[in-house]
Amino acid sequence: MLRTWLTIIITSLHGASAIGQETLPGQRSETNIDRSEFPRVHEDGRVTFRINAPEAKAVQLVPGGSDNGLGQGPFEMTKVENGNWTFTTEPAVPGFHYYWFVVDGLLVCDQGTYSYFGYNRECSGVEVPDPNGEFYAIKRVPHGALRSHWFQSSVTGRWRRAIVYTPPGYDSSETRYPVLYLQHGSGENQFGWTEQGKANFIIDNLLADDACLPMIVVMENGMIARRAGSNNSMARNSHNEAFADVMIQDLIPEIDRSFRTLNDREHRALAGLSMGAGQALRIGLANPETFGYVGLFSGGGTSSVPFSSASGLKLFWGGWGAGEAARFGGTKKLVEQAQAAGINAQWLEVERTSHEWQTWRSCLQAFAPLLFR
Repeated sequence: MLRTWLTIIITSLHGASAIGQETLPGQRSETNIDRSEFPRVHEDGRVTFRINAPEAKAVQLVPGGSDNGLGQGPFEMTKVENGNWTFTTEPAVPGFHYYWFVVDGLLVCDQGTYSYFGYNRECSGVEVPDPNGEFYAIKRVPHGALRSHWFQSSVTGRWRRAIVYTPPGYDSSETRYPVLYLQHGSGENQFGWTEQGKANFIIDNLLADDACLPMIVVMENGMIARRAGSNNSMARNSHNEAFADVMIQDLIPEIDRSFRTLNDREHRALAGLSMGAGQALRIGLANPETFGYVGLFSGGGTSSVPFSSASGLKLFWGGWGAGEAARFGGTKKLVEQAQAAGINAQWLEVERTSHEWQTWRSCLQAFAPLLFR
């Protein structure tokens, strides 16, 4: 028995040594779990994926969405030694990208990365470094705190969970702060802006550079429905209408009660990405007495918006990626309408990016310094 155990130990050590001696391409993605060597990102931006599926007949890499910076998949993976399947992309667009594997027709996540919520399901993610990405990197600067804040909604009849960023020094002072309400996109949730978007690090770094004012940032789940039994079935099933009521009736009063806020329109902003941009547009313009600043990141835009009722806005802002301009550049028309109505309105087109987190990170970096001035 002792000889058997010694044989197993020696064999295991030999295997570990072989893995340790393997020359691997590039570097581990920052999204990898501990000790996971794949996916790996090359210096030129290519990404190598690997999955162990020795009994599989076919394996594919499936990037998330048509705008994914990894390329237009699915991609057929190649079976190599030890039951591993591998694929290397063309140089990818810098930033965070969702993906899955399909193993003999079954969609699965990569066990080598942390999980992220997107497309209404669990996803894997890879981070391709950006040479201009220092603005969202974690640095040796004062950091704010992320708080998980539960409250009960009168609209949905359920407990809800907001993620709240408080700036450095919040707990050691009596200062009151302005608030940015920051919404995610369709198929995501309130964790997206910090897990995928790195919003807390973006604000930390802006504050460290004296580029923006200290603020509280509130992130809530915009994909909701009204409580069962609502008389209006269309409204009950509408994320936008239901969330508007949650925002105005529940969330803002709750945040003002629970945190040291400056609770007036001059110190309250609302912004969001994609679906969240649509929510920001509708809620922000319908409640001009509540919000002084509105930001649309990759919003679809509409042909006509009643800016005349929101003449008191201090800022209307729109941003999108150059790669999605054909679909979401309509936001520029909204900016022009706002300007025609005498509102301070600005826009940004982010080079090379599309309908992904790198666009929205850049939008937040540009939008936050303009707030509460």
